[in-house]
Amino acid sequence: MSNTPQPAPVAEERIELKARAVSFAWDGTPLHWIPGDPFTGHTINVLHLLLPAGERWFVHVYKQVLPYITDDRLREDVIGFIGQEAMHSAAHDDVLPHLKKLGLDPTPYTAQVDWLFEKLLGDRTLPPGRARKWWLMERVATIAAIEHYTAFLGNWILNAQALDERGADPMMLDLLRWHGAEEVEHRSVAFELFQHVDGGYRRRVRTWATAFAALAFLWQRGARFFMDHDPTPGTGRASLGRFYRAGRSGMLPSTPAMLKSIPRYLSRAYHPSQEGSTAQALAYLAASPGANGGR
Repeated sequence: MSNTPQPAPVAEERIELKARAVSFAWDGTPLHWIPGDPFTGHTINVLHLLLPAGERWFVHVYKQVLPYITDDRLREDVIGFIGQEAMHSAAHDDVLPHLKKLGLDPTPYTAQVDWLFEKLLGDRTLPPGRARKWWLMERVATIAAIEHYTAFLGNWILNAQALDERGADPMMLDLLRWHGAEEVEHRSVAFELFQHVDGGYRRRVRTWATAFAALAFLWQRGARFFMDHDPTPGTGRASLGRFYRAGRSGMLPSTPAMLKSIPRYLSRAYHPSQEGSTAQALAYLAASPGANGGR
């Protein structure tokens, strides 16, 4: 348990976390699901490459940390989190065969992502005791840092009206917003778990730097992979300039907003409940076709 003063959460009703049975059909979704803007679509498509392996890894690590949880309420939240993350992984994994059917085979890139989570960040042969616990706590802290950005992205997609205005595919938007809403719904769990089992500020900063660098590298690499392998002539190449301009137009998260999220996470007063709106997330989940049997 950390001796660091605990940040105060925003007061709100506690939500019982549960995995929702979702249903999405991809037959009608085109490769360029944002009309006339393959770059933005492919930049968002990187989620389908990263999340299946990443969220399987989350689940694997959290099953290992369950014995360290002494707070019954937090244990329930972590179990609910595990269920939601497993469903996210499966839902995004289901998109990949559709992309391959449309002529864009993601296998070479997903193999690299699998190696990162299963080998580089996977279990290590360490002696029982301090060394093994240290590696577990490093990964718990890394997940807390990643979840800061998944909550940031979840809040963004729930409010990204520019995508609707450009005629983005409704099925893909529903998948992204269902997932984003659940990220906002459970945004406090990973950080509160880290605070409960460790909470060291230096570890929080160190693992944030690792997570941020890895996500930035993987995302730009994934966007370039999609653009370079898109079977449609004339799609161009991925670039930071295109990313910045898409952010300014509201089609992607803006660069200034992402940069401003960094000091929030590194603040000693940070708590994830300060990000996003649980009420907005629950309202979307209540209305989502995919999260309500495809209605």
